[in-house]
Amino acid sequence: MAPFHCLTFLTDYGLEDAFVAACHGVVLQIAPKTRIIDITHLVPPGDIRRGAAVLAQTVGYLPPAVHVAVVDPGVGTARRGVAIAAGDSVFVGPDNGLLSWAVAEAGGAIEAVSLTNRALWLDSATATFHGRDIFMPVAAHLAAGVPLAQAGGQLDVASLVTLPRPASRITGGRIDAEVLTVDRFGNAQLSVTGPEAARAGLAPGTTATLAWDSRELTVPFGSTFGDVAAGELVCFQDSAGYVAIAVNRGNAAQRLGLHPETLVTLTVTK
Repeated sequence: MAPFHCLTFLTDYGLEDAFVAACHGVVLQIAPKTRIIDITHLVPPGDIRRGAAVLAQTVGYLPPAVHVAVVDPGVGTARRGVAIAAGDSVFVGPDNGLLSWAVAEAGGAIEAVSLTNRALWLDSATATFHGRDIFMPVAAHLAAGVPLAQAGGQLDVASLVTLPRPASRITGGRIDAEVLTVDRFGNAQLSVTGPEAARAGLAPGTTATLAWDSRELTVPFGSTFGDVAAGELVCFQDSAGYVAIAVNRGNAAQRLGLHPETLVTLTVTK
């Protein structure tokens, strides 16, 4: 395997503690020329689905790399640690579905191994910090050019854990979807893309009825937040290509009580 010049890192470790710094240090001791890109370390604790969505929506903008993602509530249990070749990159992390959407986005798994070669781990590997002790040292070795096969035993890619795809259905001018993510601004991203919504007739300049949790209201579909007055609701295609619900200069998730997995219906009205 040719060396990678870049390693990316996504976790739910937060920024209050030294967890991220320790992981950076491990990489730079093994592969000091590797550039590390921190995607985020503010995934809500244990929220595998949120981590999977962020990684999948970011990977297309990143260079060929070893992508390390750690949102791992099962750390220290029988869940596998894996490295997966997909597209022009390798994905390293727990086999709990966290990597699955990004692997699919990269073109699908070509090869996968279980991280069983302890020679690539830290000597003092612990049961509760596999990010530092297993995933990052293995990733650093891979970035330095160690062949994927040397990281551990071969796996059938069909055995990898995958997260279910979020629900979405289009029937005529009706879109049934769910909230996929909520960002720090309170924008609620839905599990339907802009092009999919357009097939239902939802496009800039149209209006839809938004229904959720026995509530209902009318929302315009625009191109950006400023298409409505401050404090007003708007739907639009976000920068990741998905339909989102927002409040111009406000927080749509808080106002409407939306959270990931909330089921919503958009019905085009005009």
